[in-house]
Amino acid sequence: MPGSQILNISYIFLIEEIGEQMKILVSSILFIVSIIHLLPVAGVLGSDSISKLYGISIQDSNTEILLRHRAVLFAIIGIFLFLSVFRNDYQPLAIAIGLISVVSFLMLTWSVDGLNSKISRVVMIDWVALVLLIAAGVINILI
Repeated sequence: MPGSQILNISYIFLIEEIGEQMKILVSSILFIVSIIHLLPVAGVLGSDSISKLYGISIQDSNTEILLRHRAVLFAIIGIFLFLSVFRNDYQPLAIAIGLISVVSFLMLTWSVDGLNSKISRVVMIDWVALVLLIAAGVINILI
């Protein structure tokens, strides 16, 4: 039965190798989603940056403060997603936070008519992020 032992050992190594590849895939997905969340951080620089990002004009300082603070919150989420690329134990929480961020934005966009082209682009990017995060979540559960 030495042949069956070799087959069993080969099978175990194959399963372990697939698991390692799936971990790399989840980390790669989280890296992409972290970049998506870090792109709006430029909005912290002021109303000109926000206008370029979202195609809106900011009429008052209160709105500017809120949108700049939103950029800071995106930085926090993006940094945590980025850290999870290197810390597998952070990944389930990072995936959950990413899903909350993306799903909440997508739900809010459904409640409003007349999105401009730049916001519509953000919606499309968030749909991509949603698919990636769901895939990462499923893979993370399976490995």
